[in-house]
Amino acid sequence: MRISVIGCGYLGAVHAACMAELGHDVVGIDVDEAKVALLSDSKAPFFEPGLPELLEKVMPTGRLRFTTDMSEVAGAQVHFVCVGTPQRKGEYAADLRYVDSAVDALAPYLEGTAEAPALVVGKSTVPVGTAARLAERVAELAPAGSRTILAWNPEFLREGFAVKDTLTPDRFVYGLPAGEDGPVAKALLDEVYATPLSTGTPLVTTDYPTAELVKVAANSFLATKISFINAMAEVCEKVDADVVALADAIGHDARIGRRFLNAGVGFGGGCLPKDIRAFMARAGELGADQALTFLREVDDINMRRRARMVEMTREACEGSLLGRRVAVLGAAFKPNSDDIRDSPALSVSAQLRLQGAHVTVYDPEAMDNARKIWPELRFGTDVADTIEGADVVLMLTEWDEFLALDPEQTGKQVRQRRILDGRNALDPAAWRAAGWTYRAMGRPRA
Repeated sequence: MRISVIGCGYLGAVHAACMAELGHDVVGIDVDEAKVALLSDSKAPFFEPGLPELLEKVMPTGRLRFTTDMSEVAGAQVHFVCVGTPQRKGEYAADLRYVDSAVDALAPYLEGTAEAPALVVGKSTVPVGTAARLAERVAELAPAGSRTILAWNPEFLREGFAVKDTLTPDRFVYGLPAGEDGPVAKALLDEVYATPLSTGTPLVTTDYPTAELVKVAANSFLATKISFINAMAEVCEKVDADVVALADAIGHDARIGRRFLNAGVGFGGGCLPKDIRAFMARAGELGADQALTFLREVDDINMRRRARMVEMTREACEGSLLGRRVAVLGAAFKPNSDDIRDSPALSVSAQLRLQGAHVTVYDPEAMDNARKIWPELRFGTDVADTIEGADVVLMLTEWDEFLALDPEQTGKQVRQRRILDGRNALDPAAWRAAGWTYRAMGRPRA
């Protein structure tokens, strides 16, 4: 099929490359000339395992190209809208300017016929009610006589696994319009995803509002699970209990499961924080704000974890951060990503610096992004440079490189053998055996 992808950021670039891998003829559109140039040269503008190799594989086939010229969508039958929906500045609500602009720019080039309608497919995470509004907007702005249909097909990508999650997803969700356009849209999407569907990937077809709610509901549930175990960590610290053993025990319950019951410094990134806040804002607009009041506490618990890590660092430094050398391992919000949006590691680093500590940060992939946002922080060239002479080491992003550190060798480079494990990912016994004072959230002190 001939497909266009509007917006070539994290979601769009991966989607475009994967659609070409599935055999479709794809054009990716973005307003950022530098990003388009990199992608056209088979280079990923961000770190995502597997994407550079996929670009190098599909670009020479001629099935994938990138441009800033919206008119290049002409001839495509399916158009995926993949632009961002960040949190509106100073508010909880989502900023839909980029989605609206993308649809307004695309609509004049939609040349659908009765036999071959133009299908616009939203993949961005949007407040419920957006799809119905955009369907009207597309119909209004499309050329006279053009048959257009809008569907909503939410994405469920995990950073670090985005290529796999696109090519072999755990489910598809189609939000379809009522009436005769619904089956037509489904048939077109089935053709787009014919390969993964042929392997038995589950498919849920529903209406617009339900499809829009699926992604925010999933993220809200995940955020709640993470904040729940972090709330348990707060209790464990008061009674010297072990939150990891607690999570292991309740995780054996099939109704609960062990995944994402990992206490620590909390979640960040470009999805969970802003999605649960936008969900709360939209619920308020709909008069259903009481249904989601628990999400405010979920958010508050998450933010308290960052403050607690700052407190623990001060405690490790005997009550004062002034002049103390703090080494922070991690800048990305999670490993296998260079995404620093709402990163707990950088939030903690900035707070420590404001309170008088000399902070040095290192991350295998997120250094360039971190420097742009936090130029006042010092950044190490590698682990050794970062921890040299440190009074305390904080492990805040669980990269394999950090998990593989040898406690004895690492101890020879620091001034004080003190480590705070912000992800409960290190072996306490091994670090303590090497003479380190090891602390982690929700774990016994010894």
